[in-house]
Amino acid sequence: MPGKAIRARGVVQGVGFRPAIWHLARLCRLTGSVWNDSEGVMIHAFGSEADLDAFIRRIPLQLPPLARLDSLEVQDLNGMPDGEFRIGASREDRSAQTPIAADAATCPDCLAEIADPANRRYRYPFTNCTHCGPRLSIIRGVPYDRCRTSMAEFVMCPRCRQEYDDPADRRFHAQANCCPDCGPRLWLEDRSRQALAGIDPLTRTAELIRQGFIVAIKGLGGFHLACNAADPEAVARLRQRKRRYAKPFALMARDAEMIARHARLSEQAMRALHDKTAPIVLLAAHGMALAPGIAPDDDKLGFMLPYTPLHSLLMQELDAPIVLTSGNISDEPQCTDNDEAREKLAGIADYWLLHERAIVNRLDDSVVRIMDGGIRLLRRARGYSPEALVLPAGFEAADNILAMGAELKNSFCLLKNGQAIVSQHIGDLESAAVQHDYRHAVALYRQLFGFSPKRIAVDLHPDYLSTQYGQALAATEQAQLVAVQHHHAHLAACLAEHGVPLDTRPVLAAIFDGLGLGDDGTLWGGEFLLADYRNCTRLGHFQPIALPGGAQAMREPWRNTYAQLRHYFDWPMLRQEFTELNIIKLLAGKPLDTLSAMIARNLNSPPSSSCGRWFDAFAAALDLHGEQVHYEGQAAIALESLAAPLFADEQPYPQAWSIDNGDGLSVLSWQGLWQAVLADLNCGTDKARIAARIHHSLIAATVELLNRLCRQAGTDRIVLSGGVFQNRLLLEAVSQQLRQAGKTVLSPQRYPLNDGGLALGQAVIAAARSIKGK
Repeated sequence: MPGKAIRARGVVQGVGFRPAIWHLARLCRLTGSVWNDSEGVMIHAFGSEADLDAFIRRIPLQLPPLARLDSLEVQDLNGMPDGEFRIGASREDRSAQTPIAADAATCPDCLAEIADPANRRYRYPFTNCTHCGPRLSIIRGVPYDRCRTSMAEFVMCPRCRQEYDDPADRRFHAQANCCPDCGPRLWLEDRSRQALAGIDPLTRTAELIRQGFIVAIKGLGGFHLACNAADPEAVARLRQRKRRYAKPFALMARDAEMIARHARLSEQAMRALHDKTAPIVLLAAHGMALAPGIAPDDDKLGFMLPYTPLHSLLMQELDAPIVLTSGNISDEPQCTDNDEAREKLAGIADYWLLHERAIVNRLDDSVVRIMDGGIRLLRRARGYSPEALVLPAGFEAADNILAMGAELKNSFCLLKNGQAIVSQHIGDLESAAVQHDYRHAVALYRQLFGFSPKRIAVDLHPDYLSTQYGQALAATEQAQLVAVQHHHAHLAACLAEHGVPLDTRPVLAAIFDGLGLGDDGTLWGGEFLLADYRNCTRLGHFQPIALPGGAQAMREPWRNTYAQLRHYFDWPMLRQEFTELNIIKLLAGKPLDTLSAMIARNLNSPPSSSCGRWFDAFAAALDLHGEQVHYEGQAAIALESLAAPLFADEQPYPQAWSIDNGDGLSVLSWQGLWQAVLADLNCGTDKARIAARIHHSLIAATVELLNRLCRQAGTDRIVLSGGVFQNRLLLEAVSQQLRQAGKTVLSPQRYPLNDGGLALGQAVIAAARSIKGK
């Protein structure tokens, strides 16, 4: 009898793929078996040629909800097994290669069960099946079997075991399967670590939140801190205790109807909210106001829907949204362990809602924003990682490359067998605790994916902690070290995401961000590049302006304002002309003589073409966080929020910029824009109107220069990337105007525009250069 050996690769373990194959094989009257191994799923099927063909053809059409099939490899097989088609035990080998599924929001079937009083899982907060629940957050090794997860210590009861062993059940080999009789339990305790007995912990937690208390909640990938989002005092108390004085808080609502009371909901936003990834979705605030401390100086609210049974059951008891922010002290990683949370959150939380299931891998909540017609990831973590990206044509031989990522918003990337596996968001490596978490995650991914790097890609900046760790690893592993320019990596990541083949013609790009070390040793950040995967040429940039105080200029925007004004004007004359402006009064109280001397002598005042600092300078001029910012991008976000209401009614300032040519590069200069802004401020023009005109001027200048460079380079394909393009007004207007001029515009969607997507670009550049060498 004919037989076929069928290798299935992709996200095919722990997602109900084998039961789906079992069902389909029986429908097609086949015998044989299917099993997991370290490369994915192996199928041995026997039957008539017609039945085998029908079976193979239908596999991609009948995938379970969480499965992703990357390839089917079919070979002839001899033999004829006895009996029915069966599911075999997992088999191991030395090289773990199969992708691991991401954690997924609770499926409709499980939600129905926890809402049904007649069901044995009624109100059970750890209900899950092969269509939903924990994956990466609980896994310790592959193949993905219960014994290699944090569910190993929970022995299934007879009824759960029966479900687990039955191929016809949706919990067949659901590795986290459990129920109230055999699974983790939930309890609530106070500051003295005493459990509160005699009442349902979720009901009691909801009551405490309504009363204004702060509760630490152990979730899927880490702890959160929760309070009533409609209670200004509770929100203010949380900010003070957490030492998070300005950055917006994330919110959770019971359902879309609750969200709609406070924010605008589009059809795309609804899709994002209800997706299996269940991210935080940034929405325009609208309607009933919540506590003013939720998102100071921001016109957006970040909402998510419940994504575990625990969250669903809690929110059913509440009539208002809750703050659900990461359970940590600012700048540290989320707590994941019960004792760690008791200790570190002791000065923040009043109560702790705890459970026994260990969190193996920390996962922050993912964040998306609807921009330019698409759902765009700003933070890629829970629900998305560690989903692999199949690289474009030409990268099939790419293998064994580890890319270390950036200093801020770090993630790293493993490139193996022509696929890129980008880690979850790690965070800012300036914190020692985040560095420790980073190294732990790198080691864990290497173990999970059986990975030994031959090449290690790092950012060009020698002071990045990710670069230094990459250098140390390369020495230890005897791996080749590949240094990659920061903005080239942004560009290449976008090309890879959009499936642009390796041997493509160079494309034009505008990469706008904070800072990145350039090929010439200076700090770049407002860049116009022509590049492919291997090579990158700088065609233009913003006028370089000093950063007085170096890193201090990132924290104190007034420094950037002064540096810009000093560069473009005679400062004593300017101060005399605009003496009554708030920004001039602010600067008058600063040590400007010292800063001028530093700039003149080039002491800790490196010149930079940064677009991020450009935004900071104009924000400070409009009295937006001029003294200090508490988080990266705060001033720029405030400027965008100020501009948004009047944006559609405004135009660029006339003659606001010039494009100068020197050393073969096009340099955007902004003297005219500063003259116009200062004149508007002096005559009392509405600052929202000024903010809108600033945005329009940047947009018009960017489009003019890109169109000019397109003609010069002979290309109509343009990449827009970098953290500054998280600004919706900027991304949408530049994209739309370029399309109207006949250009093809690519910008990141599945990977962050910011430095969270940098590791992907580093990896594909290192791969492209290695392939060229071959």
